[in-house]
Amino acid sequence: MKQQYPDVRGYFGRYGGRFVPETIMPCLEELERQYYQARSDRIFSDQVKDCLREYVGRPSPLYHARRLTKRCKGAQIYMKREDLMHTGAHKINNTVGQVLLAQRMGKKRVIAETGAGQHGVATATVCAKFGMECCVYMGEKDTRRQKMNLFRMKLLGAKVVPVTSGSGTLKDAINAAIRDWVTNVRTTHYCIGSVVGPHPYPMIVRDFQSVIGRETIDQISIEKQRMPDLLVACVGGGSNAIGFFYPFFGKGVRMVGVEGGGLGLDTNKHAATLCQGRIGVLHGTMSYLLQDQDGQVMPTHSMSAGLDYPGVGPEHSFCKDNGIVAYTSVTDAQALDAFRITCEIEGILPALESAHALAYVLATAPRMARDTVIIVNVSGRGDKDLDIVEGLV
Repeated sequence: MKQQYPDVRGYFGRYGGRFVPETIMPCLEELERQYYQARSDRIFSDQVKDCLREYVGRPSPLYHARRLTKRCKGAQIYMKREDLMHTGAHKINNTVGQVLLAQRMGKKRVIAETGAGQHGVATATVCAKFGMECCVYMGEKDTRRQKMNLFRMKLLGAKVVPVTSGSGTLKDAINAAIRDWVTNVRTTHYCIGSVVGPHPYPMIVRDFQSVIGRETIDQISIEKQRMPDLLVACVGGGSNAIGFFYPFFGKGVRMVGVEGGGLGLDTNKHAATLCQGRIGVLHGTMSYLLQDQDGQVMPTHSMSAGLDYPGVGPEHSFCKDNGIVAYTSVTDAQALDAFRITCEIEGILPALESAHALAYVLATAPRMARDTVIIVNVSGRGDKDLDIVEGLV
């Protein structure tokens, strides 16, 4: 039986909670109240489902990658094609839900943080559709390596604020968004893009992203009349992975989350939080965290902006400790190779984030029997990464 987490205090075992200033607590409590009411409201649920179907393009296909399967000479490889959704990634599943929730709560303004830019684009897109003011915080380093997504957000009418503090990446964008939210909490909803942050955000984002796993169960049941043997997804903050994995909890399916190994786990130039981190508090939640001996947050590195984050969602930490999901890492070089192979063999340009999961599949499938089934979540498309990979593949 699937365990029901978080508990009433917002914890997944020892992870999660609310480590925030007192000024934010009433807003989090209101958000939790409103979310529970909305979740049980058939009208709201139907509104979300209709938007996902008519505007986003759900369900996303489950694709049998026959040529990759033939190349690996092992397990049957299937791809859950979130890259085909409107805006090019899974992020819009969550932003549809949260922006509609913000409207229900009477908020006039939505703010968001973004790393690879996909959550920022998804937030700006849905705000444009529903006539909401939108402001997106993006690390200055990420504005340079994700220029196309920066331009897309501006075209969609969002105000984009480059964040120059710290390392100029996702961690610093989240810090800036939280400061804005504290100042404007009465009029503004903070649309967090991953399963991080204080309760109830990890639960809310997981629930909206669980459409990925629910669809996959229906699709593979029709295709193979059974559950898959292995699920694989990349993990930064962890929303695509937990949305993919969560509906499979308790079904006897092996699950692997793949983190950004950067230049290698022995270099300090990586973002492998679950592989190398220790328990700490970041952005309002207790989870695994990359930190030094003094407890200071360490700088991270991944060529994939969406994985370049020193924390991870608290439910992933719980899954690691309890053996529900296994976690590993893939280097920049391995991900780049998987990106190239997937392009050439299947005609699919995966996001660099997704290429990390594909690299693990390409290494694992040849060692598995030919009647086993792997499903990898292709969480986004790689158009946004062409400036990064140009000259490298």
